[in-house]
Amino acid sequence: MKLTKIIYWLATVLLCLLLFYSAYNYLAETETFTGYYESFNYPIYLVVPMAIAKILAAIMILWRCSKWLTEWAYAGLFFDFVLAFFAHYLAGESESTLPLVAIVLLLISYFFGKVVRQ
Repeated sequence: MKLTKIIYWLATVLLCLLLFYSAYNYLAETETFTGYYESFNYPIYLVVPMAIAKILAAIMILWRCSKWLTEWAYAGLFFDFVLAFFAHYLAGESESTLPLVAIVLLLISYFFGKVVRQ
């Protein structure tokens, strides 16, 4: 059980650090990410709300005050990472591996979290 907890917390902390780093970049370099969103044909008004959503999701995953909200945070992040992967992949960019890493961390955190909390 100890190894399971270590894996869970390692994946969760890495995932949340990735989310906070991404949100910081979205807010600090909004114009750059607006350009990325335009090149992917995504609405540019989503840049700041996505940063806020990533911060809130990371807080919810770490705090776990509500099981229902935590499940929605994991689900929202899963869809975000899958869409990010396909956006980068279809644009022919090499950055499509980072969303895959995020998906793996997310799945490890989610499923190991269920085992740890039983």
